Amino acid sequence: MVSKTVMVTGATGYVAGWLVKKLLDEAYTIHATVRDPGDKQKLQYLDALAEKAPGSIRYFKADLLKKDGFKEAMEGCEIVFHTASPFINKVDDPQKDLIDPALIGTRNVLETVNEVPSVKRVVLTSSCAAIIGDARDVLKMPGQIATEANWNETSSLEHQPYSYSKTLAEREAWKLNKGKSWKLVTINPSLVIGPGINPKGTSESFKIVKQLVDGSMKAGVPALEFGMVDVRDVAEAHYRAAITEEAEGRYIISAEHHLFLELADMLRPTFGDSLKLPKRKLPKWLVWLVAPAAGLQRSMISRNIGYPWRVDNSKGKKELGMHYRPTSESIVEFVEQIKETL
Repeated sequence: MVSKTVMVTGATGYVAGWLVKKLLDEAYTIHATVRDPGDKQKLQYLDALAEKAPGSIRYFKADLLKKDGFKEAMEGCEIVFHTASPFINKVDDPQKDLIDPALIGTRNVLETVNEVPSVKRVVLTSSCAAIIGDARDVLKMPGQIATEANWNETSSLEHQPYSYSKTLAEREAWKLNKGKSWKLVTINPSLVIGPGINPKGTSESFKIVKQLVDGSMKAGVPALEFGMVDVRDVAEAHYRAAITEEAEGRYIISAEHHLFLELADMLRPTFGDSLKLPKRKLPKWLVWLVAPAAGLQRSMISRNIGYPWRVDNSKGKKELGMHYRPTSESIVEFVEQIKETL
């Protein structure tokens, strides 16, 4: 790799924060796109990283829904990391709040790549949600385990719109990459957990884990199983996908799979009764009954509770050399950070 100048979209994001740290530590010059380069309070955490590292960071104003703004930031960059995309479960307008930013944003960034000859590789943050729509889908897959060859074919604007947005965005990326001289690599993480660069982050991961420890789920939790991975490992996967010449295609980035209740059990030895942790699983019929009041879709409950969630993470281990932090370590460090905001 020749150029040490790279672009990172959505640089103040949860995953992007750790990616920025890694790149700064490796002496890269980062062109970071953000909504407001003048928002010193939001950028203070990245600025603090840059002060201690051999790399440097420059900010560029850009909006996912507008194509102009990305080209200036992209000029001279050999690698583009497109991490910016909304992760929100409860939305008033799925099309406006999820689909448009994910799909149009991906289109705007990658169409700009086609106009900037210096770009040789794009590393796109996708999701396991673009591979598995509902846990029940895995039952139809060979060996009942999902691989990079699988695509989410069950989500829609009405059912699991977040997963649908990730699927549409990644499919659009591969479509825009077809026949082009630049290489596309996608990182498909499961539920991302672990401490953020910004301790007051607003990622959906913060909200989910906060509900687990603040008493919101004290009466019990649904028997939902998820794949999980540390945010620092996700950032590392992005970096390795960029510098590994042979890296290509999609990469499932996931460490372990656990039920929500297992997360609570991991936290008890460290926090004891200082947190309002749940101690039992709620029956599926009860969760289904109260789902609308909790802002959940009954179809999501039906197709996920009680089903195993399984993915094959061997490609990332073999081709990117990935090693994962244990979930027990990630969740404890995450909650250490979150409990300051309770």
